[in-house]
Amino acid sequence: MANVVVIGAQWGDEGKGKITDLLSKSANVVVRYQGGVNAGHTVVVNDQTFKLHLIPSGILYPATECIIGSGTVIDPKVLIQELDQLEGLNISTKNLMVSQTAHVTMPYHRLIDEASEEKRGNNKIGTTGRGIGPTYADKSERTGIRILDLMDPDGLKEKLIWTINYKNVILEKLYDLPPLDPQTVIAEYLEYADRLRPHVVDASLKIYDAIKERRNILFEGAQGTLLDLDHGTYPYVTSSNPVAGGACVGAGVGPTMIDRVIGVSKAYTTRVGEGPFPTEMKEGIGELLCDRGAEFGTTTGRKRRCGWFDAVIGRYAVRINGLDCLAITKMDVLDTLEEIKVCVAYEIDGVRCENFPNNARQFARCQPIYETVPGWKQSTENCRTLEDLPKEALDYLKFLAELMEVPIAIVSLGADRDQTIIVEDPIHGPKRALLDANGTPVSAKP
Repeated sequence: MANVVVIGAQWGDEGKGKITDLLSKSANVVVRYQGGVNAGHTVVVNDQTFKLHLIPSGILYPATECIIGSGTVIDPKVLIQELDQLEGLNISTKNLMVSQTAHVTMPYHRLIDEASEEKRGNNKIGTTGRGIGPTYADKSERTGIRILDLMDPDGLKEKLIWTINYKNVILEKLYDLPPLDPQTVIAEYLEYADRLRPHVVDASLKIYDAIKERRNILFEGAQGTLLDLDHGTYPYVTSSNPVAGGACVGAGVGPTMIDRVIGVSKAYTTRVGEGPFPTEMKEGIGELLCDRGAEFGTTTGRKRRCGWFDAVIGRYAVRINGLDCLAITKMDVLDTLEEIKVCVAYEIDGVRCENFPNNARQFARCQPIYETVPGWKQSTENCRTLEDLPKEALDYLKFLAELMEVPIAIVSLGADRDQTIIVEDPIHGPKRALLDANGTPVSAKP
């Protein structure tokens, strides 16, 4: 039995959807613990592409139970669209459970999100405009609507009449937008409640029971470490905690119930939205990485900013999350390059810095210090073992493991499930029995 957290070790979009889908084969329960429809997971199975925003990718395995935890914020309209999409493809959703204490994204959240971002002008954060930040703000302000409120029609009406009248003042006076009609919103969300009612559960209790039964549980986060509200590149962050510690709060379990943490990183680095990005390459290599990696957001379709692998933020992610191992994705995107650069440290005002600076203004002045390694200039998409990889590709992985000071468990070489090298199963294998900086499985050492 193992309870495993999968987190993004960069700015999100690292390929967590594929890794979660891959590991879900060995999991009995998959739990989404934070974020909302601002996140997107793309999974390719037998040439069929699934784009999921709220439902855990484990739903593609019929026997796997999927839970949307209380740390998430749920847009019922989008969730129902995903249910319809999956059921239209003959994929059962009967094993989906939704936490009764998760907060609900309302129409006024989306309107305020879009309007406030527009008013920021040059200081915009780069939100998705899906209402996530305002939903979490209401949660902190203790004026939010929860899933359990949807299940109580009389209580919902009472809460929404007051809340919508209050939000209408903000919409009209601050943003010059037309007011919402409370009765229309109430009617719409009561319909959503009827559809979702069979899925609503006490998620923390369900997860705790699964732990007592010694079932394998996979906790999946959205976004990535550098977008964490407390530990990311603030203010250019999301509104929740994607880091491993957020899994305990968002799922409703204690930290002693987590066995190991897997970080997911691309073989290069990408970022969506605003904020500093030291290794960004706006032209040339950046465009090549974008084109070969199909770097467009699952949720918004926005073009991702691309750059070389950044080991400084990588080491930071190892520290903040307590990573046991890494999954490296999109190795195949680098197949055509003659040489590859890796950022090993920063220079800030003439001083070498090997640790991530928390000051945003300081981070914006960081200049990357690179080491260059040879590329392999041949396709890796059909490699299925470490021995199949070109020597230079294996050397690159060893170099990353050494820089990050954590072993590599999985290497992804394409979007499809089978385009993967599993060095050792992170769920069933020994805790650190993986590829180390010398390319040797740690379990093979005396």
